[in-house]
Amino acid sequence: MTIGEYTQTYRGKPVVDFRMGDKASDGDVVYRLYQEYDSEESQGELLAHLFSQVDPGSIEALIIGPWSEAHDDGPEGYLNGLIARRDELSALRALFVGDMTYEDCEISWIIQCGYNPLLEAFPLLQSLRIRGSSSLELRAFEHAHLQELAIECGGLPSTLVEAIAGSKLPALRHLELWLGDENYGFDGELATYQRLAQAIGPGRLDYLGLRDACISDALATWLATQPWLGSLKVLDLSLGTIGDTGAQALVESAHLGGIERIDLSHHYISAAWQQKLQALPCTVVLDDPEEEDDGERYVAVAE
Repeated sequence: MTIGEYTQTYRGKPVVDFRMGDKASDGDVVYRLYQEYDSEESQGELLAHLFSQVDPGSIEALIIGPWSEAHDDGPEGYLNGLIARRDELSALRALFVGDMTYEDCEISWIIQCGYNPLLEAFPLLQSLRIRGSSSLELRAFEHAHLQELAIECGGLPSTLVEAIAGSKLPALRHLELWLGDENYGFDGELATYQRLAQAIGPGRLDYLGLRDACISDALATWLATQPWLGSLKVLDLSLGTIGDTGAQALVESAHLGGIERIDLSHHYISAAWQQKLQALPCTVVLDDPEEEDDGERYVAVAE
């Protein structure tokens, strides 16, 4: 599986592409800045053009889509442009950087950059979603209003997990990490995510996503023993390699509590354990069943 579609709605609003030369759209929409591979304008120029058509003070959410040569260059031009005009962007609450498909750039090839200056410049930001982990830099930070943090990638370096663990995020309710494959940058282990949970206090989360993980069975087995598990509304272990071991742990867990949804899409679970999961007193999503290939399991998104 690769990412073959763009985001269609964001924060409850339809998404509209915005290219150089475009005019403001009618209606309440979220703009996705969009560059072709060989676009002549710079990132800063496209951002400035958006602000010439749309009042920056009216922008509550923004998506940065494909940028020219994303496999060589990061989105610094966009982020620096936002930071430079932060006083005008008083309503900005949500930002998604890297909404592109495999036809634009494979997820493991997307070059990212450092995000601490952006987070410091926008203390009222509520949601930050980043796609791609190559050259992604994040140091431990404090942010009073960030409710949602998501990193989508084919391989998550443990240094980024440690940075999140060292951060102070009192408003955080949605944490979504794509762990990926060791061939594309994943270098963690179960203990890495145990330390993360201990640091962030997961009992206050509504959503915990440890997705696209090559250690899904180990994660599920550990999560099933945690007293705070049932305080979640959603546990998302989709896109990974969970099999019967993880399924059994969840079925037999004494800590499901008030959990409403467990997403195990893209899984290696036998029919017998799927049936037992579906008998749990919550919604269990079991889409995209997979079969081992010569004893090997694969995450859904890597390259």
